Amino acid sequence: MSLVAALPAHLRRRREKVFGNGRPRALDRNAKVRIMHQARALSRRTAKGKHYGVITAKAVDVLEALLWGFHNAGSGLCFPSYERIAERARCARSMVGEAIKMLEAAGLLTWVNRIVRVRERCEDLFGHWGSRIRVKRTSNAYQFIDPKDAETRPNSSKANFQSLTQIQDSPSSLCAPSPTPIDPTNPVGAALLRLQRAITASSEAK
Repeated sequence: MSLVAALPAHLRRRREKVFGNGRPRALDRNAKVRIMHQARALSRRTAKGKHYGVITAKAVDVLEALLWGFHNAGSGLCFPSYERIAERARCARSMVGEAIKMLEAAGLLTWVNRIVRVRERCEDLFGHWGSRIRVKRTSNAYQFIDPKDAETRPNSSKANFQSLTQIQDSPSSLCAPSPTPIDPTNPVGAALLRLQRAITASSEAK
């Protein structure tokens, strides 16, 4: 059971928004069956008097709709709208959003916001006509996590998003750039040198 999924909704960390096309991943029938088996196991009730476990039965229906109704097994693409998911899973649109949050917290899928750039005609303040580029958010792009891969790769979460953190992990990025030497022949450089000497003299006097 995921520790994040065990926390109440108001205590969970707010999800950072990520934009792009995601990382489409091809999945064969066996991989999809493994993911669904994991989801059904997580939906079993974990406490007396509770009707579901880490995820609800409706979240399982949403996952099944995504995997078998919209995911392209060859290309890995999966980006249906909430309306189409709700229609396939036979639930309300609002339920789709909650179900996707549960599925991500349980480690069954992840997603990014897809965007498109639209060129539109507009008029400026002086009455001249031109064009501008407007970024428009579309549907989400979903990527599913095979339980088999999670078992074979302990650090799979970092490996999957390594390109997003290359700059952070690179040792060279942690080194400060070498300071540019001051040119004493330049008026600004000469003034900086005088200021530096005055500060040094003041600190030594103390």
